[in-house]
Amino acid sequence: MGILSNLFRRKSSNTAIAQMPEELAAMLGGWNLDGYSGRAITSHTAMQLTAVFGCVRVLSESVGMLPCTLFEQKGRSKEKAINHDLYTLLTTAPNDYMTPQEFWELLITCLCLRGNFYAYKTKALGNVKELLPLDPDAVEVKLNSQWEPVYKVTFKDGSQDVLSQDEIWHVRILTQDGLIGLNPIAYARQAISLGLDTEEFGGNLFKNGAVGSGSLETDQQLSDEAYKRLRDDFKERHQGMENMHKPFILEMGLKWKQIAMKAEDSQFLETRKFQKDEICAIFRVPPHMIANLEKATFSNIEHQAQSFVNYALMPYLTRIEQRINVGLLSPTDRGRFYAKFNAGALLRGDMTSRFNAYSQGIQWGIYSPNDCLELEDRNPREGGDIYLTPMNMTTNPESNDADQATT
Repeated sequence: MGILSNLFRRKSSNTAIAQMPEELAAMLGGWNLDGYSGRAITSHTAMQLTAVFGCVRVLSESVGMLPCTLFEQKGRSKEKAINHDLYTLLTTAPNDYMTPQEFWELLITCLCLRGNFYAYKTKALGNVKELLPLDPDAVEVKLNSQWEPVYKVTFKDGSQDVLSQDEIWHVRILTQDGLIGLNPIAYARQAISLGLDTEEFGGNLFKNGAVGSGSLETDQQLSDEAYKRLRDDFKERHQGMENMHKPFILEMGLKWKQIAMKAEDSQFLETRKFQKDEICAIFRVPPHMIANLEKATFSNIEHQAQSFVNYALMPYLTRIEQRINVGLLSPTDRGRFYAKFNAGALLRGDMTSRFNAYSQGIQWGIYSPNDCLELEDRNPREGGDIYLTPMNMTTNPESNDADQATT
């Protein structure tokens, strides 16, 4: 019974979801890096910038809504491996508290903000039964003397454990050493810091209200008491957006002189637009997908959407697929089983375009009617599994042989 309980047990308390406090991460020099302005940029502060939040959300939700299916290769054919344990993990529940969509969204969020995603593998009889996410900031990766990755994990209770690659599922993005993915936030911290500084500048600009748009002038010299009373009264009655249009009550020859907004003040909106485009370039997200429609037109927005799938999503999808094949399948199942995301739903055009494509596919024998019905989430019909071949594209070997014999 002890052997069976060890085989089927969940991970111990030491392998609970790990988390590193921000203070500890800052002391270790992890991701708490300063921009030129001295602002500390972390994954949490970066998400306060609307462009970063929008890009991360678009990427994570786009991947999260795509089904990931385990297939079995049988010669030139393939079929869903519904009897494999990993099929249920990928399509139904990766663990006891997350749906597949929530799991993929978390994975992409970690890759966008940290460059790495780690999950503890709960196994039974050698097969992965559950994936439990770990905080990327609580995992330290190194190669041992046998060139095998080892993962030093810090847990919530402060305890640490060293786990092997057989126990940790690791997905990473672009890397310089083949082991640790580069942190996009760390490398883009100056651009993110500038975006946050621009937002703070705009907030202060509107917060000050009338104070920043003019000056009070008088030929008389104000006493300290009069100056203090005027300053406090002006701050209370005229500072802030809610007080901008209140009339002034001036005394002692005071006059209000309007000051035009400086050029650098009036350009901060353009700076904010530029920062949005720069953040979009970091994540390769088309600007129109985060509500920046300035350069989007009716003719190019569809091509931008296709480019988003091909060049923004596909690198993530292929990394995950290959890591599933290498890290979650047993050595005996590799090459026979493989995981695949269905990204075709994101590339589908309007109904007229789809049905024209289906018509040509059926005409040339690429699709059967039931294949097209399946792509439209419709039930198959009787006799719909026939693949047509145009008459002018057929060959008659016997006729060719007869002609050659005659000649």
